[in-house]
Amino acid sequence: MIIILKQNANQDQVERLKETLIHRGFKLHLSQGTEASLIGLIGDTSSIQEDWLRAIDVIEDVKRIREPYKKASRSMHPEDSILDIGGRKIGGGNFQVIAGPCSIESREQITEVAQDVKNSGAHFLRGGAFKPRTSPYAFQGLHEQGLEFLLNAKQATGLPVVTEIMSAEHLPLFEDVDVIQVGARNMQNFELLKELGKLQKPILLKRGLANTLDELLMSAEYILAGGNENVILCERGIRTFETSTRNTLDISAIPVLKQKTHLPVIVDPSHASGIRSLVEPLSLAAIAAGADGLIIEVHNNPEKALCDGAQSLTPEMFDALMKKIDRSVEFFRELS
Repeated sequence: MIIILKQNANQDQVERLKETLIHRGFKLHLSQGTEASLIGLIGDTSSIQEDWLRAIDVIEDVKRIREPYKKASRSMHPEDSILDIGGRKIGGGNFQVIAGPCSIESREQITEVAQDVKNSGAHFLRGGAFKPRTSPYAFQGLHEQGLEFLLNAKQATGLPVVTEIMSAEHLPLFEDVDVIQVGARNMQNFELLKELGKLQKPILLKRGLANTLDELLMSAEYILAGGNENVILCERGIRTFETSTRNTLDISAIPVLKQKTHLPVIVDPSHASGIRSLVEPLSLAAIAAGADGLIIEVHNNPEKALCDGAQSLTPEMFDALMKKIDRSVEFFRELS
């Protein structure tokens, strides 16, 4: 349930209202917007009579939320959420590019790629230390050593880092990581999501291979309900009957999510296609559809990459793409 307060409502009366609602067992979610101030009630609101609330002088209106996800809903939080990560903002018209190799292979490799993507204009460095792989025989990352190399690259370049977590047991290793990524295969690892909800650290949540958008938002709700409101959603392609690409990029997911939620939405064109030559057109399509950012795989020698070389751009290709991304972002910003 959402309580819409009157403009210039008496603050003493508002505080008394909040105390009454808390006394009745509700958790409150407060949203201060430019147009209106809202109080979201979290809990079983079936016992509350809307007429009772409307009779209170400071209340403008009352609405019930139908979506099962409350804190992720745009109804509860009408304005876009803007995350500030190391001075770099994402969401609400702020566009960011995350780039780097699928997997960290050596200290020299991740540092070289980090410097390359920074020079091209990326503001975040991605790199996998723990890699979930379909085959148990495939390279699964350098684990703790990979994280050490990633943080070395962060220190060398100043880029905030994004890397994937596989288990809540690894959380102590991620203290210096700026953004923790939850991969597609862990989107519904609810125990992990609960633990991430206890943090105050940005979480990049990828859509599962065969999950609906509402299921993605319910997974985000697990993190939000725990108290961590720093969530970024990622559309990374879903599994369909099409075999021409690794996955099928659901481009419609971007505007649909923008209607449903206030959370930033980014796109992973690398995993969506699995094909290097398709990363550019899918990136530009994502910008046109309203994405808040991109996460792109870049490798200094894709032919010898230990993971996902076929979808990784060379630093030269990424540099050329960034020029087009910058122009496209500016064009659509002016158009809107």
